[in-house]
This record gives sequence, C-alpha cells and structure tokens, in this order.
Amino acid sequence: MSVDAATVRRIGHLARIAISDAEVPALQVELNAILAFVEQLQELNVDGVEPMTSVMPMTMKKRADVVSDGDIADKIIANAPVTDDHFFLVPKVVE
Repeated sequence: MSVDAATVRRIGHLARIAISDAEVPALQVELNAILAFVEQLQELNVDGVEPMTSVMPMTMKKRADVVSDGDIADKIIANAPVTDDHFFLVPKVVE
C-alpha cells in the first residue's frame, strides 16, 4: 500500500494537524515506511505464540475487587466553595 499526497493531507485533516505543503513529501515518505514495516511484520508466522504482558514472565498484581468510598471524602471536598453532606453544591444553570 502506498500513501499519496492527498492521503497525507486527509490524515492530517482527520487528526486535526496543520500540514504545510512543504511537509507533505516528508510525511508521505514516513507513512510509506511505516506501512512497509507493518506489511513486513504481517509476513511473520506467529502461530502458537502466546500474548504477553511483559518481557519477563510474571503474574499480574491484582487488588481486591471491593466497593469503597476511598475514605477521603473530607479531603475531596476540602477546597470546594460550597458543600452539603459531602456533596458539591453548584449553581443551577438549566431552567
């Protein structure tokens, strides 16, 4: 797959990145190199290769799945201008 100048501009538009006309050729070369590398990776046979989360085999640390309020409600609302019973009070903005 090859990326042309129009595709580079379209990608820039979709990513909300301003791309000048002078930058298009360099970005076109970079995107084509990335796609060539991905195509090269797709040629590898990965049958039987287990997905891994780390280079070193290890079990993931897990925390207990319990419901908790965090016991820090007072700290959370300490800087709030107005509160009521551990809730933030905000002015009404919808009529």
